[in-house]
Amino acid sequence: MPSPIRDASVSDFAQTVLERSHDVPVVVDFWAAWCGPCRVLGPVLERLAHESGGQWELVKVDVDRNQALALQFGVQGIPTVIGFRDGQPVARFTGALPEESVRQWLRGLVPTAADRAAAEGNVALQAGRLEEAEAAFRRALESDPAHQGAAVGLATLLIDRGELDAAEAVLAPVPDGDEVRRLRSTIRTKRGAGDLAELRRQLEADPSNPRARLAYARGLAADGQAEAAMDEYLLVIGDGDPEAAEEARKAMLDLFQTIDDPELVSTYRRRLASALF
Repeated sequence: MPSPIRDASVSDFAQTVLERSHDVPVVVDFWAAWCGPCRVLGPVLERLAHESGGQWELVKVDVDRNQALALQFGVQGIPTVIGFRDGQPVARFTGALPEESVRQWLRGLVPTAADRAAAEGNVALQAGRLEEAEAAFRRALESDPAHQGAAVGLATLLIDRGELDAAEAVLAPVPDGDEVRRLRSTIRTKRGAGDLAELRRQLEADPSNPRARLAYARGLAADGQAEAAMDEYLLVIGDGDPEAAEEARKAMLDLFQTIDDPELVSTYRRRLASALF
């Protein structure tokens, strides 16, 4: 196996670091021979590079000989270590950190097995290869059950198939984020599915019943008729039944998360605020 450690200069930095980082993360150590902390950190980085088995590569840049590079990347103190992925600097630190801190920094830079499987899943998903995508997302979650990208990908597939309980279970270990919140809202919204014709008949039979109207609104929302659903939710809120109104309010907030039309959401947020206050 080729050495994961090499030197770089102004003349070959683009190839050695920027181009190479499209294939594997590259860690650049800006150092100088006279720098005491550099002599402490350097061997740690070199040992970890050898231990990585090619998961990342270390490039050393002598700032005395390559001041233009140090200036280009804003190196104001040494040692400065910058991680590159896909041709861009994505993480950095300055100073001789303890080895465990360096390891933790590297964990944020180097894709894990779960990261790689999730990326494969997203590629397959974009290409419409749904079975392949699902298998890749499941491999990622076996390695890391809280992997957000894989959980979002798999939950999306499960929701599309109507497997709401399974999707909810996939998302359970995952910390909140915009996509996770959106999918959880989608699950709650879709749980209101029912026979719309029957729900409408029940409402027409008892139009003053807020529960019947709430059920009809949930059915409309689950069917993708967001605007009609929100109109019905607002009627429930204005009906005067506190419990039904609170359920309608929460259902509208969930529905807002699932709508791709910001102007429509803004309009109904204002209408909801007026109905409540």
